[in-house]
Amino acid sequence: MIKIAVCGAAGRMGQRIINSVIEAEGVQLSGALERPGHPMTGQDVGLVAGCGALGVNISDDLNAVIAGCDVLIDFTAPKVSLKNLEACALKKKSIVIGSTGFTPEERELAVELAREIPAVLAPNMSVGVNVCLKALKDVAKTLGDDFDVEIVELHHNKKKDSPSGTAVRMGEVVAEALGRDYNKVANYHREGICGERTKEEIGMQTVRGGDIIGEHTVYFIGMGERIEISHRAMTRDMFSRGSVRAAKWVVGKEPGLYDMQDVLGLK
Repeated sequence: MIKIAVCGAAGRMGQRIINSVIEAEGVQLSGALERPGHPMTGQDVGLVAGCGALGVNISDDLNAVIAGCDVLIDFTAPKVSLKNLEACALKKKSIVIGSTGFTPEERELAVELAREIPAVLAPNMSVGVNVCLKALKDVAKTLGDDFDVEIVELHHNKKKDSPSGTAVRMGEVVAEALGRDYNKVANYHREGICGERTKEEIGMQTVRGGDIIGEHTVYFIGMGERIEISHRAMTRDMFSRGSVRAAKWVVGKEPGLYDMQDVLGLK
């Protein structure tokens, strides 16, 4: 049995991951972690997550939780995730990170820390989204420079980073397929007399409101025709199930930073 611990266990995503862990075969929940001073500390995480008492209490002791697991699942924030990645590296434990909003420098640090342990870092753990990423690469290569590319993403009003990590990854995949540098061609803002659209730019548009879990559409717009590749999340369970699938996959792998394309065998 693979022992899984969950960071941010009392949060919306953490609770869904707890449920997915106990529903999955071949794994067991070994620990539940929250920040120091969290009001849920000491409570049975199963009762917090609505799945009944599990005999695993929420802890704020990072080292103790990591020591008792084979792999830590972390959906928090980049700075917290990097701290947890470093702690896992010291104890030679695997980690799955679903946090978004990493800067290029933070991602480089993640790569460096993952030289010691196997780690999965992916902005979206959904199987469907990762199939979309593979499709986007193929479509972009086929269409080439004759189609303009625009990406629109929608999320709930509590989301802190913008654009979403998934939208950025979609942009990176398309840019790479077209031989462009995403950081140079991504256009996040248009207002006033901003001039004609360039052929190279990839427009990135963001919508925030209500309780939208996550929607992404990539538009390939040509003369007289348009292709749209969309993904809509109906529930957070697809992310939590994907994270458990990644946790089962990463244990025992060679050290290095992997993503969901590796997990799903799509590369």
